[in-house]
Amino acid sequence: MHSPEIQKHVRHNFTVNIVDAAFFGFAALGLASTVTVIPLFLNTLGASAVLIAIVGSIHNIGWQLPQLFMAGYVARLSRFKPMVLFMTFHERWPIFGLAIVALLMPIVHPSVTIVLAFVMLMIYSLGAGFAATAWQSMIGKIMPEEQHGTFFGMQSGIANLLGAGGVVVAGLVLERLPSPLDFALCFGVSGIAMMISMWFLSRTREPAHAVAAPSERMQLGWRKMREIVYRDANLRWFLLARSLSAVAWVAVSFYTIYAQKTFQVTESRTGVLAGVMTVSQTVANIVLGRLGDRWGHRNMLALGGLMMAGSAGIAWFAPDFAWFYLVYALAGAANATFWAIVIALTLEFGEGEEKPLYIGLANTLVAPISLIAPIVGGVLASQFGIQATFFLSMLAGLLMAGVLIFAMVDPRFARSVSPVVAAATEG
Repeated sequence: MHSPEIQKHVRHNFTVNIVDAAFFGFAALGLASTVTVIPLFLNTLGASAVLIAIVGSIHNIGWQLPQLFMAGYVARLSRFKPMVLFMTFHERWPIFGLAIVALLMPIVHPSVTIVLAFVMLMIYSLGAGFAATAWQSMIGKIMPEEQHGTFFGMQSGIANLLGAGGVVVAGLVLERLPSPLDFALCFGVSGIAMMISMWFLSRTREPAHAVAAPSERMQLGWRKMREIVYRDANLRWFLLARSLSAVAWVAVSFYTIYAQKTFQVTESRTGVLAGVMTVSQTVANIVLGRLGDRWGHRNMLALGGLMMAGSAGIAWFAPDFAWFYLVYALAGAANATFWAIVIALTLEFGEGEEKPLYIGLANTLVAPISLIAPIVGGVLASQFGIQATFFLSMLAGLLMAGVLIFAMVDPRFARSVSPVVAAATEG
């Protein structure tokens, strides 16, 4: 139960953090998108296809990998916000660095600009990862648990919606202005929007909370985290489900290529598919987040696995292109659960000072699978055809749903029932 001091600031904190997400989405998911704008920028610099292909992986690994290493330190903090602001600043200033790199294009050797661009991208990604454990811990503290799904769903939905608008704006800028001014303007405005986002984040009201005595703080380290993994079978099932979600997502990278090769569709129609996916993800974030608060985030994540399996299965057997609208809609809805619902569900593990440790474990331990899964998908596609990746994703989605439904216990249920049942979830 939240303290009265935290409860009285819930509406304020909800508002400022949603506005933070709006500006951040417009900037990071739109004007400086790692899916569209930054790959185009690297292509303009002359980067190889391999380097461009790993941009998404750099960002994902940068988000996931550092969280475990920050968990012990975050668990000892009485307030999380100072740590969030310090680390997230290093997530934001590199976007201005990319603007400077763009302006240097006419006067600096291409190989140097490529190196500088990747340095900025790595700092940007690692800044997000080093801030992530403290940020999730802060949100878990200032938002009532029964509103976690609603908050993360709304936050992700707004970010995706503004991100889509940012992509449209970026497209107009890149079309009408000459290089490198076009990229410099996109990154410059994106940096400004990120700093506005950070200002709203800084308005979060987070009172201090009690922490362990100095003699006990040393226990909140690696040994404690190994103990958690060993004793908590429910966490291990959750980690397996998350790993399977990374495998299930592999097929999405090949949808457009398969549709173009099989049904000879135009680029404009594939652009519509991207719009369908964005709208589906935005709506699903809001709806499934709210439903998760009522019926359990574990159930919503299992639904996400089934939707991803359905998406891959329909892509595999689709008799004509029209079915791909449903393929992309299901994938967008599934992706909403793989982000917003996963964060809400992660925050249901652990109590008190152990919660940051659970957050770090739940994110960093799945990072290797996030890196390996796309490689495996690429090998399958090249050796056996793209449909082999569809089968892999369909199987992974079904297994993921099975693990969540039949093996993992809802963490809220495990805490609220008798100690005998709760102990059963810990092996």
